[in-house]
Amino acid sequence: MNTEPRANRIDYVEFPTASPASHAATKIFYGDVFGWSYQSWGDDYSDTKDSGIASGINGSSEHQTAKPLVVLFAPDLEAVRERIIRAGGKISRDIFAFPGGRRFHYVDPSGNELGVWSDFPPKG
Repeated sequence: MNTEPRANRIDYVEFPTASPASHAATKIFYGDVFGWSYQSWGDDYSDTKDSGIASGINGSSEHQTAKPLVVLFAPDLEAVRERIIRAGGKISRDIFAFPGGRRFHYVDPSGNELGVWSDFPPKG
């Protein structure tokens, strides 16, 4: 039995931005409206822990989606990736590293793109 409290739960929502200027403006907007504070990871990525479910603002064209991205947590990224494929999901971006962990994106049978992340490699 998995005892990781975040396992298989929605853990993060990521909002895309088009440029460093819109990235900065979006951080200011959410800070002014809701009082959220951000940790910056360069000019094109920031995250916050004080938005309920953690959230981020992504301006990086390398791994940005066109719409907000719901991200789930899984302790064993490879195992979840294989279950998604077996269940009919399509991998839209394969596993990649980012500051804090690794993740991948997939598209479900209805066309929704989501991500799955892990902060450590699988035990084994």
